[in-house]
Amino acid sequence: METHDAKRVEIIIEAALQRRLTDTLVEADVTGYTVLPVKAGSGRSGPWSREGQISRATGMVAVVCLIKPERLDALLEAAFAVVEKHIGVVSITDAQVLRAERF
Repeated sequence: METHDAKRVEIIIEAALQRRLTDTLVEADVTGYTVLPVKAGSGRSGPWSREGQISRATGMVAVVCLIKPERLDALLEAAFAVVEKHIGVVSITDAQVLRAERF
């Protein structure tokens, strides 16, 4: 089966900023993404957890995109405009996809 090169971009951001981030991605022509809840983690400020939180607004989400490599810079510029002033992590990995026309 033939595979095609892609980039997987994962953005961990405060749940309250999810809509701003996904709206910004859509404006940058990134129409495919998946939003996942993040239950817990640990970072520069130490460990944290969603346990005991009353609302989703204080948690974190992961926004995951698979895109063609040539579209990476536009996605990163759009994402960084939202992430740079807030808590957030952006990671990029190489990926292979089966149906390139979907990305």
